[in-house]
Amino acid sequence: MLIKISTDSGLVGWGETADVGGTHGIIEEHLRGVLLGKNPLEHRKLWRAMWGANFGDGRAVAGCDLALHDLRGKALGLSIADMYGGCQRDKIMGYAAAMNYAEGVRPEDKHPAEAKALAERGFLAMKIRTGRYGHKRDLGVIQKIREAVGPDIRLLTDGNGAFTLPQAVKFGKELEKLDFYCFEEPMPQSPNYAGYDELTHSLDIAVSGGEGLDSRGTAREYVVKRYFDIIQPDVSLCGGIAEVLSIVEMARLFGIQGLPHCYAGAIVIAATLQVNSLLPQHFQGFSGGDEPMQEFDVDENPFRDEIVVKKFELKNGYFDVPTGPGLGIEINEDLVKKYVAKR
Repeated sequence: MLIKISTDSGLVGWGETADVGGTHGIIEEHLRGVLLGKNPLEHRKLWRAMWGANFGDGRAVAGCDLALHDLRGKALGLSIADMYGGCQRDKIMGYAAAMNYAEGVRPEDKHPAEAKALAERGFLAMKIRTGRYGHKRDLGVIQKIREAVGPDIRLLTDGNGAFTLPQAVKFGKELEKLDFYCFEEPMPQSPNYAGYDELTHSLDIAVSGGEGLDSRGTAREYVVKRYFDIIQPDVSLCGGIAEVLSIVEMARLFGIQGLPHCYAGAIVIAATLQVNSLLPQHFQGFSGGDEPMQEFDVDENPFRDEIVVKKFELKNGYFDVPTGPGLGIEINEDLVKKYVAKR
């Protein structure tokens, strides 16, 4: 769902979120009244007021927060990164969210060739879906993927909640042998990421998760109890940009890496690039530690490629951080209208 906030001065801000669980209705019936007629530069005041009107829907607040950040940046002539003190880096390593399951297509036949093509395209890291076909078959596929791309490509995998705790431990130990970077959300998110603390303590490979977080309040317990080695808040789902920065900084106090989740359109990609540009590297001293990465879905998506005047381009494995005001991107509203769902 895209969100457009207009002002009487002619400036427009764009946001994006997931329309599930009544999010659209909350924005239209509750947050609209909180924002209309207000000064968009009073961001903190408006952000607090939005939480009070929605009983904790982080998605609704996040979508409007992105639009308000975009609007405020345009009004001030600053990128979002500049509003937070300036970039730590001007380009972010991209990792391809790819190798999804397709009806009637064997992953053995599709995924290794897709991985090789992504490496040739310039991706230095990529994420694979696992969990649908069981331990032995999935393991056979990812072994072929490793052979196809060689030892230097960083591999991640997303279990999409398909594993039980014993299955996740067994599979995770095999991923360790294949030098996988992390094992993302192998068990269900609901109820409350149950069992993730035990899973994380049972594996040497980094367990990542947290895309379903709605706020720093929810994240706190998972950080303190070390449910994840890598925490993945999403700027479009958990209250917006400042909330993600707060969660990542809180996690750093416990030695937990922050790696924002991003699986959406151009607006969320731009916002996540801005956030990643602000994150410090997860080490001090000599270089060689973990730097932020940008998740990038490579499947067909007009809301990623068509609604922006300038597409995101991978250059030598990295995406440039947009430098224009606000989100740093220009939206083609005629193409938005082409795809918009009438309600």
